[in-house]
Amino acid sequence: MGLKWVKKPKKKIEYSKRIVAIVLSFCIVVTIFSMALMWVTKDTSPLAYLIPSVFAETGIVISFYLDKAKKENIAKGGKKHESELETEVNI
Repeated sequence: MGLKWVKKPKKKIEYSKRIVAIVLSFCIVVTIFSMALMWVTKDTSPLAYLIPSVFAETGIVISFYLDKAKKENIAKGGKKHESELETEVNI
């Protein structure tokens, strides 16, 4: 039986995941704000400037994050294949 009063250490969220979450939440907030403002003022000019700039920023951040994750996974896969090759040679 484990000790119930012993707390497990918290897992820290990676910095890059925090950035992606912040940018996505900012994108959602700006989109909702723009839609509400367009509803009240009956003006669609934010569609031309504000919303595309926010979505461009979001796209750039997501593409950099995906590129980073791809490079990390390729590096992990390379190490895995090297260890498999070493075990095959040793047999």
